[in-house]
Amino acid sequence: MVTGSTTNFIVQFWGVRSQISAPGNSTIRYGGNTSCIEMRVGKQLLIFDGGSGLRLLGNNLLKQMPIKANIFFSHCYWDSIQGFPFFTPAFIAGNCFHIYGAATAEGESIEYCLNRQMLAPNFPVPLKIMQSELRFHKLISGNKIFIDDVTVETLSLNCKQSSMGYRVTWQGRSVVYATNRSLSSGNLDNNLLHLARQADLLILDAPFAISADEAEKYDPRLWQDQLWQVGMKTAQEAGVKRVVISRYNPDHDDNFLDLVQAQVQSILPNHILAHEGMILPVF
Repeated sequence: MVTGSTTNFIVQFWGVRSQISAPGNSTIRYGGNTSCIEMRVGKQLLIFDGGSGLRLLGNNLLKQMPIKANIFFSHCYWDSIQGFPFFTPAFIAGNCFHIYGAATAEGESIEYCLNRQMLAPNFPVPLKIMQSELRFHKLISGNKIFIDDVTVETLSLNCKQSSMGYRVTWQGRSVVYATNRSLSSGNLDNNLLHLARQADLLILDAPFAISADEAEKYDPRLWQDQLWQVGMKTAQEAGVKRVVISRYNPDHDDNFLDLVQAQVQSILPNHILAHEGMILPVF
């Protein structure tokens, strides 16, 4: 659980996988849960994505009730929403959650997507059983959300997946959560460039399909993952202070990720790979 005074800006990782959970002996150190990040920003609790890591976060939040939080979904693919039916605080009266997300390419709202996965025969308990106060907010690219003295900027990163990127700013410090991007046509991702401008921390997807041979023998700037290359170039152009890499291929085990981190840090010493439980203060 992230704790601290009201002057803190702290990020904690509760899930670091994409696609599907990857539990097992070979993923213990980095973790096997799908995407979920907690941010404590001043007096506010912000949650980004509700993969299976959201269950772990929810269980820890039970120590702090009543809970008021803002949950932002990057998109509605299952690896970002599958933990919501197991988010225990949402079933408890007296808690309040503001839930934000963009409509899917088919026009379905975040409320519709969360509700649909909890309907029979997929799940035995419908969304309407949740006793907490759920307030749903539809986002479009370019929206700004003001939560007291915290500002959350939004920008579309992938029209096909209706994926939204977020920039959280408080007291001159900024963290950007920018996953599920589409490949831009040039050497830079202009939407990411705008979101990530002079950010203290930028959270990006890990390179997805590189081989162990490629990771071991080649400079990370030569890995054959164009989306990764564009992301790194854009982060550098944006003046980002630190990149945190997350959302790993479920087939990439701890040893492989150790190799990836060693290679990345040999070129970019301030860039790191996230693991479940990692807590990063933002200065």
